Amino acid sequence: MDLNYSPADDAFRADVRAWLGANLSHALRDKVLHHKRLFRDDYANWHKLLGARGWSAPAWPREYGGPGWDATQRHIWDEECARAGAPAVIPFGVSMVAPVLMKYGTDAQKSRYLPRILDGTDWWCQGYSELGSGSDLASLRPRAERRGDRYVVNGQKTWTTLGQHADMIFCLVRTDPQAKKQEGISFLLIDMKTPGITVRPIITLDEDHEVNEIFFDDVDVPLANLVGEENRGWTVAKYLLGHERTGIARVGQSKRELSFLKRLASNRTKNGEPLLNDPLFAAKVAALEIELMALEVTVQRVFASEGAGKGPGPEASMLKIKGTEVQQALTELMVEAIGPQAAAFDPAFLEGDREHNSATGDDEAAPLAAYYFNFRKTSIYGSSNEIQKNIIAQMILGL
Repeated sequence: MDLNYSPADDAFRADVRAWLGANLSHALRDKVLHHKRLFRDDYANWHKLLGARGWSAPAWPREYGGPGWDATQRHIWDEECARAGAPAVIPFGVSMVAPVLMKYGTDAQKSRYLPRILDGTDWWCQGYSELGSGSDLASLRPRAERRGDRYVVNGQKTWTTLGQHADMIFCLVRTDPQAKKQEGISFLLIDMKTPGITVRPIITLDEDHEVNEIFFDDVDVPLANLVGEENRGWTVAKYLLGHERTGIARVGQSKRELSFLKRLASNRTKNGEPLLNDPLFAAKVAALEIELMALEVTVQRVFASEGAGKGPGPEASMLKIKGTEVQQALTELMVEAIGPQAAAFDPAFLEGDREHNSATGDDEAAPLAAYYFNFRKTSIYGSSNEIQKNIIAQMILGL
């Protein structure tokens, strides 16, 4: 593929940059650029603004209400949003269940759910992970018993990101307990307001409520909410995971954070000189920047393949591994640049309840420990990086 930008690409970038400048509020931009915590309304209001412009789902084709952008335009959009400090669109609806519905959904499912995903009416969450069934997703245990025109679901999911806000959950359940573990699984769409659903918070190491446990006790789900064939949900699940792993790469965000790291290291001193001038620290930053540049090109290649009609294949596993390694390395170098002052963090400051950091008085350092802790998860979610290496070994190297 041609990695040079055309005059049309430059004009598109200018249009995106101008729109972001006019529509992204200073308050929201400040939260993102300074690593403060975002709330439901921050995400929801931004999604609705994008939806009104027709830009809430960059990867969607025009036939479903998307902008129909090519790989280069999508890359530019990602890059400019990150540079401007725009929050990410929550991926569970737009980037995960929507592609599944486009490929496997019925006409009725597409008509009902896709417009509501596009304009932000429905907030989705993901019902995959369970206790004891993380990367070994096929060992999942929740049961869905078919009774006439409905399923009755019982079981538990965990680590459900932002499930406390969700209107809908897409869920993997076992519909044939006698089948082999990759078989007998079905993919259901479940309304979170259905009686029998309980959401319990899990407070993570950074003292935030981001993930949850979800319990299903005799939850009725209409048969019409089955996506694809009964007992063939593993195929649907794998297709969705390909899209999830591609999105986890987050090149635009990492480029923004690299700039933040350089600024951070320029403002801190070692032996009377900016830390960024220290040969050892500068070498770490340079090596990371090279990794990020290589990742960016690889992401563009995968996007181009998708544009040619190919779904994400095992290449998505490479993006997931390298993308999360880069993200974690960035947070590690940020903490290293700050030193001991990064150890303490102030949740009240991060949530906007206090104007300045009370722990050390350094507002820039205040979020970094929480940021570091939170990004420990990235090499685990979306199926752990060790599992991704197995996929690459089998599917690409033929081992």
